[in-house]
Amino acid sequence: MTNKLFIVGYGYTARALVRKLREGGGWLFAGTTRSPERAAAIQADGVEPIIWNGGTFDAGAFHDATHILVSTPPDENGCPALNAAGDAITAHADPIQWIGYLSTNGVYGDHGGAWVDEASALRGNSPRAKRRIEAENAWREFADKHNFRLVTFRLPGIYGPGRSAIDTVRNGTAKRIYKAGQLFSRIHVDDIAVALAASINKPDAGDIFNLADDEPAPPQDVIEYACGLLGVEPPPLVPIEEADLPDMAKSFYADNKRISNARMKKSLGIMLQYPNYRVGLRKVLNLTK
Repeated sequence: MTNKLFIVGYGYTARALVRKLREGGGWLFAGTTRSPERAAAIQADGVEPIIWNGGTFDAGAFHDATHILVSTPPDENGCPALNAAGDAITAHADPIQWIGYLSTNGVYGDHGGAWVDEASALRGNSPRAKRRIEAENAWREFADKHNFRLVTFRLPGIYGPGRSAIDTVRNGTAKRIYKAGQLFSRIHVDDIAVALAASINKPDAGDIFNLADDEPAPPQDVIEYACGLLGVEPPPLVPIEEADLPDMAKSFYADNKRISNARMKKSLGIMLQYPNYRVGLRKVLNLTK
């Protein structure tokens, strides 16, 4: 049997998952984009491009989908994917074996640098975090009502080729912002793909997973390490009080926590290719020399 993954919001992470699933064969792919200009690039990935500008999906849009991945962020009106696709998904419910929703660890808010797991309190109080919590709840209610297997993935900072500290150092946009005790979790995009593929293969393994590597780290250390790999001087260390950060970046620094990946590794049975940023950045450098 050939499976088909329908991706609502075909982007960086979804592209990595497509590469991973294609290794085993037996898959077809469709992915949405708001940009007609991107359709050719999506098709070059072996993915059927679907132009979607936020309107309601046609009733037959998901007729042959066996799996659905949602990676669109919510807005003030909720999750645009659920609003637009809910009826179309339920119209063809029988073949659908798995729905994956990509959320963020921002739902946890600030835990004072403590470890958090999937059972930790959701303290996110920024407008963005509140919208994510509401979107997670809406997808859960939808899945429970229609008996879908929904798995929510709470993602940290995502990096990989083209989106890493190596790239920001090379293009001159890297900054070393310092806030005492601040830690961020992160994960290489290929490890996300491994985790998503494992969940697809084991849909009953769990309904919420934190995805993160083994080593939360201060952001300035990551930039300094990338500079060392490239043989350049790191940018000056700037206290956060003196940094001219946009509001979104400021909101990231307002939350401090360590993300536990214990459930991800135990329940999905995966081993990280890039257990920390040092291993991951060395790989990025080797791929982009």
